[in-house]
Amino acid sequence: MLIEPIFKGLLLGFILSISIGPVIFAIIKQSLTNGKRSGYAFVAGVSSSDLALLFICNFFTSLFNIVLNHKATIALAGAGFLLLMGLYTLFFKKLRLENMGMDGVNKNMSIKNLVSSYFSGFLMNTLNPSVFLFWFAWTAAINTSADDTTNPIQYKLVVFGTCLGFVLLSDLIKVFLAGKLRPRLTEKNLLWINRVSGMIILIFSAVLLYSAILIY
Repeated sequence: MLIEPIFKGLLLGFILSISIGPVIFAIIKQSLTNGKRSGYAFVAGVSSSDLALLFICNFFTSLFNIVLNHKATIALAGAGFLLLMGLYTLFFKKLRLENMGMDGVNKNMSIKNLVSSYFSGFLMNTLNPSVFLFWFAWTAAINTSADDTTNPIQYKLVVFGTCLGFVLLSDLIKVFLAGKLRPRLTEKNLLWINRVSGMIILIFSAVLLYSAILIY
C-alpha cells in the first residue's frame, strides 16, 4: 500500500515548507526585489540543494546500517536530532522579520542574473546546518520505517519524492503569491506557525523513539 508513504511524504513536506528559516524569507525577498523569474530560479536552486542533501544523507545512513548493522542506534540518533530540533523550534528559535521591498515585481532579469539567483538558493540552503540536520534526522526515521516493508526502496522513493514535490510546489506558490504573503508574515502568525512545526516534529520524534525501543 502506498497510502502510508504518501501520507508521510506529504506531512514531511508540510513541515519543511512551513519551517521558519532564512530560506522562506529569501524566496519572498527575491521575488519582491528582483521579480518572479528570479524567485523561481532561487527556488530551483533550493530544490536542487534539497535533492543533493537528501542523496548524501541517504547514502551515509545506508552505509552506517551496512557497516554497523545497528538500525536501532541510527533510529535513536534520528529521534535525538528530531527531539532537539522540535524543542529548539518550539521554545528557543528566534523569529526575525525581514525588510522586503516591492521594487522588483516587474523587473526583467538576464540569464546571468537568473543563474546567480539559482546558485544563491543552492548555497543558502546547502550551507545552512539546520537543513542538513533536518534531512539527516528524517532520513534515519524514514529508513527505519522502510526496512520493515517488503519494498524499502520503493517506500523511500515515494516518501521523499512526495516530500520534495510538495516542498517545490509550496515554494513556487510562495513566489507567485509573494506580494500577498509578505503583509501576513507578522510576528504573531510566525509564532503560531513555529509552534505547529515544533509540535509535529516532537510527535515524530516520540514515534521514532518508540520504534527504536521496540527494535532493542
